[in-house]
Amino acid sequence: MRLMRWIDMPPVWLFACLILAWLQASYLTYGLTFGGAWADFLGGILVGGGILLMLLAVVEMRRQHTTIIPHQTPSRLVQSGIFSRSRNPIYLGDILVLAGLILRFDAVLSLPLVPIFVWILERRFIEPEENRMRRTFRQDWARYEGKVRRWV
Repeated sequence: MRLMRWIDMPPVWLFACLILAWLQASYLTYGLTFGGAWADFLGGILVGGGILLMLLAVVEMRRQHTTIIPHQTPSRLVQSGIFSRSRNPIYLGDILVLAGLILRFDAVLSLPLVPIFVWILERRFIEPEENRMRRTFRQDWARYEGKVRRWV
């Protein structure tokens, strides 16, 4: 059971989606394409933005001395830095990386992986995390949740 908790992590789900997108782009293109340089450029911007969001969030959580592990309750409610703009900047970064690499891979048929990945993140990670934080931080969480949106 302990192994499953470590396997059931957002980077593992992201990696699985990326493998599916790459396989689709490599073997099942059906002649569909995003159309060249603009997709590569936009894909690069999305990947870079996603990585930047993740780094900003990790730095802020480390600065606040709390965990970044999804299945654990943080010791502090981080509301500063990037967390003043999004309650889930790491997950948002994951989504941007997936969307950007789908563009870079030219994996047109893999676009539905983005909303599927969002659904997985919300059901498996975000909702349980928010419930834990709601129980732990009570009024502070209620104020934070009212002030800062889940995504952007």
